[in-house]
Amino acid sequence: MSVIQQFKSKASIADLCCWSLLPRSVYYYRPTNGRKGVPPSATTLRMDGKVVSNDEVVEDIRTILSGEFVCYGYQNVTMDLKDMGYIINHKKVYRLMDENHLLLGKVIRTFGKRNFVRFRRIEATHPMEYLCWDIKYVWVEGDRKNYYLLSLMDVYTRRILAWVFQGSIRKVDLLKIIRRVDLSHPLKGVTLRNDNGSQFIANKVRHYLNTLDVYQEFTHIATPQENSYIESFHSNFEREVVKRFEFNSYYDAKTTISAYMDHYNNKRRHSALKRVTPMAKWNEYFSSISADMSKTAKGSEEISTVDIISTEIDLGVDKENAIFAQQMRKEFINKYNL
Repeated sequence: MSVIQQFKSKASIADLCCWSLLPRSVYYYRPTNGRKGVPPSATTLRMDGKVVSNDEVVEDIRTILSGEFVCYGYQNVTMDLKDMGYIINHKKVYRLMDENHLLLGKVIRTFGKRNFVRFRRIEATHPMEYLCWDIKYVWVEGDRKNYYLLSLMDVYTRRILAWVFQGSIRKVDLLKIIRRVDLSHPLKGVTLRNDNGSQFIANKVRHYLNTLDVYQEFTHIATPQENSYIESFHSNFEREVVKRFEFNSYYDAKTTISAYMDHYNNKRRHSALKRVTPMAKWNEYFSSISADMSKTAKGSEEISTVDIISTEIDLGVDKENAIFAQQMRKEFINKYNL
């Protein structure tokens, strides 16, 4: 470079670069500040024409990676995102995963020490002592994609207290389901067991459970048998629903799942409960304590049927529906003197 500067007044730059075997592009290159080229897009297009933020794509990537034994690189994640309806290429997926430390070898950082399971088997003595929850994939043939089912179970009665079925499960969905259950069945002092999925280890979820005085414990890595109760339920669900029905759409699947949850809680006999149903076991416990407790339990059941609750207003739920749910809840409270 210095030779060219020395003789550029005596010969052309092209000749000097040729004689010194230096490409002209190198000579004329000038470093620029910041990233070159067009700034990366902040949104992603879906096959239905909807444009979503990259933050939503990252949450779906976290959901994909939270599956048990899932150890995907960006290529496999790209294929899963395409199955979910995204129009996206592997380069963008790599960038999003790299920026959010989701590539293989990079660890999702959370604050605070996790409480890991001390005893593999849970010995519950009454309802609302131990709860467990997990997420399961459900294939919908009509949409050619997977949806996700989050189920929350009471260990003593094996009752499914609440469930969510949708295209992705995010932190806010866990907060909603916890709030809903806490209204009808206070969670103070409850132990909640889960695996190490990104949604369960999220700082907001852990902090909220802590404010409710819920003890959250985590299974050890690659040890699904430590969460065997909910795993067993999802195994039954796979055998009795997923493998027997071919769903034409998301709504078809949700309707079928809703009917199954009602059947499971109220009609399906459970071998671990001496061939009684989860709701029969639940009602048996409360009726054996006292008439007042049984009455309280009945009122709580009616309150729990309200799917949209007023406390979800701040989470983006339609305000009119939330106020209506609040009014219904007040009526139940007055009816049963709760």
